[in-house]
Amino acid sequence: MTFTETLLAPWMLVAGWLLSAAVLGLALAQRPWRALVGRPVAQHRLMAAAVAVMLLWQLRAQAVDWLSLHLMMTALLTLMFKAPLALLINLAVNVAMLAVGKVAWPLLGVNVLVSGVVPALVMVVAWRLVDRWLPDNLAVFLFLCGFFGSALATLAAGLGVLAIVGLGTTDPQAWFLVTEYARFLPLLMPSEAFITGMLLSLMLVYHPEWVATFNRHRYIDTK
Repeated sequence: MTFTETLLAPWMLVAGWLLSAAVLGLALAQRPWRALVGRPVAQHRLMAAAVAVMLLWQLRAQAVDWLSLHLMMTALLTLMFKAPLALLINLAVNVAMLAVGKVAWPLLGVNVLVSGVVPALVMVVAWRLVDRWLPDNLAVFLFLCGFFGSALATLAAGLGVLAIVGLGTTDPQAWFLVTEYARFLPLLMPSEAFITGMLLSLMLVYHPEWVATFNRHRYIDTK
C-alpha cells in the first residue's frame, strides 16, 4: 500500500518526512555504496533491480484516489542488497513515482516509511533471527526469510498504513475505506511471499552471490 493523494494532516506528513529522513540518514552513514565501488556487475544488478521494481509498481489496484495496492518487493531487495541499499532503491522508486505524476510530492515521506522503512526493518529482524538462532539450512533460510519474512513485512506495511490514517486524518470516511482496503492484505501477503520466495530460490540455486544476506560457505559449502 502507498498513498497517492494527500488526505493526511500536515503534522503527519512532516512526521513522515522526518522519520524517513532519519532512517535514510542512518542508512547513508553505513556508506553502503562501498559494496558497489569497483564492481560494475553489482552496479548493473542494482540498477536492474531498481528498474524492475519501478515497473512492477505500475501494476496497482486503486479503488479510491488516495490509496493504491501494489507489490513492494522491499523484502527481496533487503535480502539481496541489505537494508541500507534496499532503502535507497526504495527512495529512488518513490521519487520515480512522483516524477511520473502517480503520487503527490508531500507524500514522499510517509510512502518511504510504509513501503521501505517498515518492511525493511521487519525483514532485517527476521533475517537476524534466522541467521543467529536457527540451523544453517538452505530450506530454513529460503522459507523463513523468503516466504514467511516477506509476508510478515507486507502485513507490517499494511498495518503501518492503518496506523497513519488512524492517527493522521479526521475524516471518518477515509478510516472506513482504509479498513476496507486492509481486507485485501490476506491477498497481498501470499502474493508478495510467492514472488519473493520464487525469485530468491532461483538466485540461491544459480547465483547465491547475488544475495548479500546469504552465506554460501555456511549454507552450501560446509554441507
